[in-house]
Amino acid sequence: MRKAILVMTIFAAVLTSCMAAGEDEMERMIYVKGNNGTVVFELNGSKASDDLWDQLPLEAEVSNFSNNEKIFYPEKGLDTSDAPLAEGGEGTLAYYRPWGNVVMFYGSFSPNASLYCLGRAVEGAELISSLSGAVTIVRAE
Repeated sequence: MRKAILVMTIFAAVLTSCMAAGEDEMERMIYVKGNNGTVVFELNGSKASDDLWDQLPLEAEVSNFSNNEKIFYPEKGLDTSDAPLAEGGEGTLAYYRPWGNVVMFYGSFSPNASLYCLGRAVEGAELISSLSGAVTIVRAE
């Protein structure tokens, strides 16, 4: 029983660590609309998330990368100066600064010093793996 409680506590901490930046601004949602449906992400309050938000609406091409993520490129780079590092797994929305791409994870991943958290999927995370081609990213207002 103690092990189960410990595992659940650690899991909850990992899931919330990505969302720590700017908790007072947690109500910003975006829709990633693709060929198979819509994934809804809640953005954190980091400058990087602000920069992505300011570029919306956005049309982008989604492509596969590795066996756990889909990526797209925003029109401009994002300011990661206060963004938390991405941790967690399925449903994490992140920004990989060296290449300037936004990452939608549909599986677990290893932490990386250049991978910054933008938010988490709150609906449709199971659809990320089948996204392909053109997507539309819009504010959920």
